[in-house]
Amino acid sequence: MLTKRIIPCIDVDVDENGEAAVYTGVNFENLEYTGDPVEMAKAYNESGADEFVFLDITASAEGRETMLDTVSRVADEVFIPLTVGGGIRTTEDIKETLRAGADKVSINTGALERPELITEGARAFGSQCIVISVDSKRRFDERGEHYTEIDGESCWFECTVKGGREGTGIDVIEWATEAESRGAGELFVNSIDTDGTKEGYDIPVTRAVCEAVSTPVIASSGCGGPEDAYEVFEDANADAALAASIFHFGEYSITEVKEYLDERDVPVRI
Repeated sequence: MLTKRIIPCIDVDVDENGEAAVYTGVNFENLEYTGDPVEMAKAYNESGADEFVFLDITASAEGRETMLDTVSRVADEVFIPLTVGGGIRTTEDIKETLRAGADKVSINTGALERPELITEGARAFGSQCIVISVDSKRRFDERGEHYTEIDGESCWFECTVKGGREGTGIDVIEWATEAESRGAGELFVNSIDTDGTKEGYDIPVTRAVCEAVSTPVIASSGCGGPEDAYEVFEDANADAALAASIFHFGEYSITEVKEYLDERDVPVRI
């Protein structure tokens, strides 16, 4: 049986001095300074993390050079798989990010706008490099394709952009299956509804995606402790659990999460 992965993630922006900095928020808003990306990456590399995710949360054109330089410095400190996302819209962007030291790229808006980017990226660099990120938001109307029941109401999940502020009308499950068919090697499922809440992962959307595809699924958004990681593995069958706040602020260590899972017979790398 493949081991389940525990993945810390940092959200990186350019601060008022033009330097890369890590920020943490709730529901993709109210961001607060959290630390230096290179120092945090080094600490997570030594903490037993299975992989590491670096997300450029604004991906401004002016900040791209700063970010790629930061990615390069992070890659020098990280000896586990490194995924980098934010503002990737072309195969040239993929190439530059991989050249800076990333092992994988996470793509959201660029792929939604031009799905061929997934196919091109997979052909040029291999499916294992292409992670499709989905910012899911619950919708309780009749415009979806795939529905599930949540608290007695029929709900579908919409792909959003701009931190959940803008809907696309695209059904998450439809998009996940298309991304897989185009060659995505992994799916990164974020939930706008649970992001930063520490009240648990969005089990319904994670389960729905896991049931629809055979591609590995990373669950993200809402982890408040080891029990939430256990739930998303057991109840949704996710392949990996990503978390930020609980690790950034020292509420739990990666070792504590893994020991909790190991005690409950969830296969993890200790």
